Amino acid sequence: MSREVYDFVVIGSGFGGSIMSMVLRRLGKAVLMVEQGKHPRFAIGESSTPFANLLLEQIADDYDLPFLRDFAEWGSWQEKHPNIAVGLKRGFTFYHHEFGTELNFSDRARQLLVAASPNDRVADTHWYRPQFDECLLRKAVELGVSYLDETTVSSLVRVGDHWEIELSNQDSNCAVKAGFIIDATSANCALARHLPIEIEKFAAMPRTSSVWAHFRNVKRLDEFDRALRSDELPYPPDDAAVHHVFPGGWIWVLRFNNGITSAGAAYTEQVELSKGSAEEKWSELITRIPLLAWQFKGSEPVTPFFSANRLSFIRSEFVGPGWALLPSAAGFVDPLLSTGFALTLLGITRLAGAVSGSIVELKSFGQQTRIELDAAADLVGALYAKMDSFDEFALLALLYFAAMSYTETVWRLGKNDRAAGFLLSSEPEVSRKRAAICADARAGRRITQERIADAISAYDIAGLCDWKRDHWYPVNLNDLVQNREKVGASEVELNELFRKLKLEPLNDQSPRARMHSKMIVD
Repeated sequence: MSREVYDFVVIGSGFGGSIMSMVLRRLGKAVLMVEQGKHPRFAIGESSTPFANLLLEQIADDYDLPFLRDFAEWGSWQEKHPNIAVGLKRGFTFYHHEFGTELNFSDRARQLLVAASPNDRVADTHWYRPQFDECLLRKAVELGVSYLDETTVSSLVRVGDHWEIELSNQDSNCAVKAGFIIDATSANCALARHLPIEIEKFAAMPRTSSVWAHFRNVKRLDEFDRALRSDELPYPPDDAAVHHVFPGGWIWVLRFNNGITSAGAAYTEQVELSKGSAEEKWSELITRIPLLAWQFKGSEPVTPFFSANRLSFIRSEFVGPGWALLPSAAGFVDPLLSTGFALTLLGITRLAGAVSGSIVELKSFGQQTRIELDAAADLVGALYAKMDSFDEFALLALLYFAAMSYTETVWRLGKNDRAAGFLLSSEPEVSRKRAAICADARAGRRITQERIADAISAYDIAGLCDWKRDHWYPVNLNDLVQNREKVGASEVELNELFRKLKLEPLNDQSPRARMHSKMIVD
């Protein structure tokens, strides 16, 4: 360590801790980042979204961290950092399974394909965390962040306006002083071991367990059925976050370009499994689903199998005098809708302002984090309740896709006040309707198209209420052009937005505007 007194100590050196540390350095702060483990290391949480990538771009611009922009799109990542593994994510793919039954890919009632990008170049990504996190750590150190790995916080005491912290590793102990501590870990929250921060349950979430690992030699679905290579599909279904949904749970499959596939399952007590090892539970699950049994036949795990008996959690406190939890340490809902990256990056942008401001701003950060985690849990809990009724599950999922496509668009237009909260949680009427629908879903009441259309029509800019699309939703920029009044934008503003995004400007009278990805400039 170059000094013993720091403005900030950041605990945890995953992507959240490293980006938070870099932002603080750009604000002129002295920062020490402490890591219990050592890089490169496995980390769960791997799938990005359009809104998360937008936040990455904004952090890059606001804090003069231009290299972060490279990681906001598949194309620029491949061009600028080909040595860092990454996965192509064109959208969200959902298939519904009954145990022991073959899946018919021609049955669109058992699938939901929602595109997130019009082409590969501007697509979202899956982050191969062993390499990505290590890259960000090295960038943080280059910017002057002090760093200790294989180090734990053995004690901390608040003395006046600063913390006295004792750190320990295999070789020695040391003491530092810091004005503020940020916990950027996850469920294993370091501050919770020293402060009265309890772990609690989400009221809206069922108890879920999980098993996961990384694999090699996992087959693509389009090897099983060549129809999945059709240009009629919104995007290649494998090039996405693939969700295999079954009553009581689901399995994710995320492919990286280094031959590794991330896969795992999250499930409720409704799914009865033997009390074996994590690997045995995984094998038991995939043998119940014929398509997955085929896909993983001959695959080889390249990591240990990991497990969690209780996946979701929320902390009792998020902030206090001289400390705060990033959303990743404050709570976790589920991987189902890939909400983790966006919530963490939102937390970084807000906390960067709050820590240099008043205690009122810090409390507001904590309150907003709680509201948004609860909103995510509300929707995900409802989705779990309808995993045995896929038509209702698919309708509920539109609450997420409508809210997030609207949020990303208005933020890109510079109209952030129209969608200040994640999942539009800052909009009272939107939140009221979502909460009522989700409560009914958890209570076993039927969810209808009419109910969902009423809830999202005011901010649906992606044609999600067009039921003729029959569960396939490509990116069609004409949807936005036709719904520009909902985002308060003129056609001129939209065309300027398309230019910034390297997309072809549109005219809503043009026949080409009614095409989807084929009208995008490659």
